[in-house]
Amino acid sequence: MILPPSKGRFAPSPSGPLHFGSLVCALASYADIKSKRGKWLVRIEDIDPPREVKGASRQILLQLESHGLRWDDSVVYQSNRLSLYSEIINDLQNKGAIYFCDCNRARLRELNGVYDKFCKTRQLISEGNATRLIINSDLDYISFNDAIFGWQEQNLTTNVGDFIIRRRDGLISYQLAVIVDDNAQGITDILRGSDLLGSTHRQIFLQRMLGFPQPNYTHLPIATSKNNLKLSKQNLASELPAGRESENLWLALKWLKQNPPQDLKVLSAEEIVGWAVANWNPTTIPPKTIQRAPEGFYDTPCK
Repeated sequence: MILPPSKGRFAPSPSGPLHFGSLVCALASYADIKSKRGKWLVRIEDIDPPREVKGASRQILLQLESHGLRWDDSVVYQSNRLSLYSEIINDLQNKGAIYFCDCNRARLRELNGVYDKFCKTRQLISEGNATRLIINSDLDYISFNDAIFGWQEQNLTTNVGDFIIRRRDGLISYQLAVIVDDNAQGITDILRGSDLLGSTHRQIFLQRMLGFPQPNYTHLPIATSKNNLKLSKQNLASELPAGRESENLWLALKWLKQNPPQDLKVLSAEEIVGWAVANWNPTTIPPKTIQRAPEGFYDTPCK
């Protein structure tokens, strides 16, 4: 049997420039897929306009290039694929696999994260309401093996309930868009932050419903500030400093427990990335959900 070519991806949201946590994920996904002689793709997940920052998409691409992380094939923008997501939701509706929900936040908070199917029989219209995917009790047990965190399992009925695939404001949920695009791009290996580990079960359920192949999953520790806050624009993560690309990459490799030699730090970004690919060893990455970023990467806010 001929296996499909390996493909990985880095899929940032344009909510601001790259910070250290972003670099760690980008570098690790690049090194991992290139060590398998695969292709590395970039996808801009720009389907949440209220969170997006003007010019961030272009800045992110420039930062990747300056750090020697060059993608194969064209960059995909999710905002150009809205009609495809809607088409899939329509197909699910025709199969009786979704319903519409008008529950407010106050009611949802009372449910402690597990939806109780309150709106399933209410026959609401789509306009102005959220769209929920029905969890089939015959398929609700989801398990997978994460390359770092090991065996993961979850019963979606008891832990999540019917979940939202389109918000009441019409915006497509991350859960749906990500699996549709991973399938369309032929992604075989997904490497991302551990903050998405818990949502992987829902994505696998969607993959099975839609007949998509399941990629291999690897989740990294989340880079945090000294207060154990995830590095993000909201939490005042520092933008990757320009002109220090080699040092940024060396620190990212050290953070990933790849044991980069000290003299690697003075080489070019391209040479450091080449070393990362040749020496990539994910087994040294600890199965920790969070890990402190180096000082200096969370002291000042992104501009």
